[in-house]
Amino acid sequence: MAGEAQDPSIWPLPKFHFSVDIGDQKDLAFQEVSGLDTETQIIEYRAGNSKQFSTVKMPGINKVGNVTLKKGIFVKDNKFWDWYSQISMNTIKRVPVVIKLLDEKGNPTMVWSLQNAWPTKITGTDLKADGNEVAVETLEIAHEGLTIANS
Repeated sequence: MAGEAQDPSIWPLPKFHFSVDIGDQKDLAFQEVSGLDTETQIIEYRAGNSKQFSTVKMPGINKVGNVTLKKGIFVKDNKFWDWYSQISMNTIKRVPVVIKLLDEKGNPTMVWSLQNAWPTKITGTDLKADGNEVAVETLEIAHEGLTIANS
């Protein structure tokens, strides 16, 4: 609030120290995580006998977006391609995904848990003869729910 002094011990959390667990694979290193969002669809309704010439907006079904994970490509590391290749006739191994924002000591401060996650898209790296960047692959996962916990 205006005029109030901020507690000097309270700072926003930095976003560069995090880890990801996918199923039984713990503390995976990723370069970037994005898409941790959820929204509620809007239902617009107007009763037939309403005297107002407008609708009422009500909350509807919750919807979650896909989460995108980016990581460097390593020699003989095909675990995401192997997981993706298991998709067959509406069957896929669904696993929990846990994304942890860590403090300076490596302890989780905020934890996002995704239920029944599965890979929906994998994008390999782009290749450039004159580039000097690390090869990065992108994994997009769909899920059926997002919960947030603070430690």
